[in-house]
Amino acid sequence: MDWISTLNIAIAYMEKHMTEEIDFVEMAKNARCSSYHFQRMFVYIAGVSLTEYIRRRKMTLAAVDLQSGDKKIIDVALKYGYSSPTAFNRAFQIIHGVSPSRAKDKGVTLKSYPPISFQLIAKGVEEMEFRIEEKDAIRVLGLSTPLAKEFDKTHEIIDELWMKILKEGAPKNADGDVISYGDEGSLLGDLRKIRNIEPKGMYGITILDCEPNDTNYDVLNFGDCKYFVGVSSTSPQGMFEEFIIPAHTWAVFPGKGGYSNEDELRTLGKRIYTEWLPTSGYKLNGELEIEFMLPQNKSFDIENAPLEIWIPIKKQ
Repeated sequence: MDWISTLNIAIAYMEKHMTEEIDFVEMAKNARCSSYHFQRMFVYIAGVSLTEYIRRRKMTLAAVDLQSGDKKIIDVALKYGYSSPTAFNRAFQIIHGVSPSRAKDKGVTLKSYPPISFQLIAKGVEEMEFRIEEKDAIRVLGLSTPLAKEFDKTHEIIDELWMKILKEGAPKNADGDVISYGDEGSLLGDLRKIRNIEPKGMYGITILDCEPNDTNYDVLNFGDCKYFVGVSSTSPQGMFEEFIIPAHTWAVFPGKGGYSNEDELRTLGKRIYTEWLPTSGYKLNGELEIEFMLPQNKSFDIENAPLEIWIPIKKQ
């Protein structure tokens, strides 16, 4: 079964359980991946987080219930998992712009978010660059941070780690702004000093301590996930943690914008999983994903550094 089909099976599971507390692990089993990977891919493809999508769907259904009968607001709130009327009222207003009580009025304008459906779209106009590379295991030295249990907070946590590496110890002006990244004594400078093997660049690695096999997708939780920033090296050194990127066959996709261009990265991720992967003859081989920032100069301008996305693959 292809990747797009499994995503739609997971969405069908979600719709069936919309009036319950949705089990993300069970839902992700339908997509044959971990709950973390499913949520990450959902953001890539849908452009909105899974929790936000679920809230929109629940509030869409709640509005239908409120307008189609004489149901009490508290009963509708409980039906969609809100034990607090205040929390339900706040969620409803965020989506619809009016209170649940106003939703009962005739003529009031509400919003509707239909169930999402993933499709393979053959565009055939815009080319997509990629290369397949066989790589031996790579030792990476750097720093890591655990990822939050709430997936929506992961971006903030990853940014904090990057800022720590870029700014800690770097020279600053009187206003506290960094003058130059990568100088002697800064964390980035120390990392760049030990980078002595190919490929030379900065890694941003989403790591799952254990990976699911073909039948067991409930072994992972967010406590197993971390994000690692580092450089390749021949041996452990100093204060830095070590992670060994396993030997893999990788599909490598160059980005057209820098690391700071979130829209470009999200578009590239979406195209990888909806255009390239379903038609490539390959499937995912594990759930590592690597962002590889290419070096530019001594200052290492992270905001504009060219970037590649690596995904581990194997023949179908």
